[in-house]
Amino acid sequence: MRNFPLSRGTVAGILKGYIGLSAAVYTEIYNSVLQESASKLLLFLTLGLPVLCFALMYFIRACTPASGEDSSEHGHFLFTQAASVCLGIYLLATTVVDDLFNPSDALSYTFTGIMVIFLLSPLAIPLKMTLFPSNSKKNLPPVGSSDSLVQGEGNSNQTEPLLTPSSSATYLGSFHEGEYASDIDMLLAVGEGAIKKKRKPKRGEDFKFREAFIKADFWLLWLVYFLGVGSGVTVLNNLAQIGVALGVTDTTILLSLFSFCNFLGRLFGGAVSEYFVRTRTLPRTIWMTFSQVIMVVTFLLYASALSGTLYASTALLGICYGVQFSIMVPCASELFGLKHFGVIYNFMLLGNPIGALLFSGLLAGYVYDFEAAKQQSSTCLGGTCFRLTFLVLAGACGLGTILSIILTIRIKPVYQMLYAGGSFRLPSSSNQS
Repeated sequence: MRNFPLSRGTVAGILKGYIGLSAAVYTEIYNSVLQESASKLLLFLTLGLPVLCFALMYFIRACTPASGEDSSEHGHFLFTQAASVCLGIYLLATTVVDDLFNPSDALSYTFTGIMVIFLLSPLAIPLKMTLFPSNSKKNLPPVGSSDSLVQGEGNSNQTEPLLTPSSSATYLGSFHEGEYASDIDMLLAVGEGAIKKKRKPKRGEDFKFREAFIKADFWLLWLVYFLGVGSGVTVLNNLAQIGVALGVTDTTILLSLFSFCNFLGRLFGGAVSEYFVRTRTLPRTIWMTFSQVIMVVTFLLYASALSGTLYASTALLGICYGVQFSIMVPCASELFGLKHFGVIYNFMLLGNPIGALLFSGLLAGYVYDFEAAKQQSSTCLGGTCFRLTFLVLAGACGLGTILSIILTIRIKPVYQMLYAGGSFRLPSSSNQS
């Protein structure tokens, strides 16, 4: 997020999109390379993934972000998005082929090899930048340099004022008169540096965790995210049992469909929100509102157990579930800054496991066991197995819709301030070394 502060929604969509595809990637490895061995899969998850993470940690580092819009960077993001979409379609297709036709070992290894090529395709970007470096940035000043702050530096005949404007005066134009008037009057009255008085950060600036923790917008965003992903992960955790209860004997395709649509929701949720926030300064949280309205309809379809709606409901829910992730990440960074974004982001992520505990572990598990006991069986069959759970989840998403509307109204002035003129105003901390 710090490396690409001008493309936060796009970055969040790509990263979260690949996370959404990871389950399908592991399924492909499990089916072909590991030959459906549970012990080999556990060994791979225990040893293989940590080794891979340690090997790649060196390449994850902070860099100086671009000082403005970069057309080549936009093209690189489009290439990565296209490669990830191709990977998602390929994984969905190979999963269906594996499930229906049981291909030979040689064909399975070929499928895995092609998947690895798709996974490594974004490496074409640094290779292209190394072999064919662009000269478009040579004349651009780096972010935070004096060249971008002082006009006419190369003119030696220009007379400099004895007293330079304070940094607080520099950003006066970025503030709305009503919300920040008292702070501006105070700063102008006491003078910068005259007294050691710390001003509390405003939305859109860098917050410490304890400062963000006491803000209403922080908890509104957390609750909206918790209700959205908590209800979605409940279906994901119980999707196999839901399919069996509704008459689907093989739930592999159902799970693959949810995974692929989850990926699409994450990828395009970030890209679409990025477009509208730049063109119309539309707060990203409006897309959380729309997605949770659709989730209400989806849960009602699940509860009705109508014939032929299971796959459509799963696809819609997967998309909406993915949108919650790709919107929360850039929204948290825009409201509370990037300086302490790590701890703020990880606290937001607690909504997922807490939702799984409450909605999936307690609610869905209790309802399923109760209905199975009524049928005098360990396996519950029929629409009643999860009907009450789906109705509660629909109510939770209804509450999330109301809260997201309130949050959107509250933070609309913040987005108008940050994205006025069609470009994001870099926070002051990003311009400091």
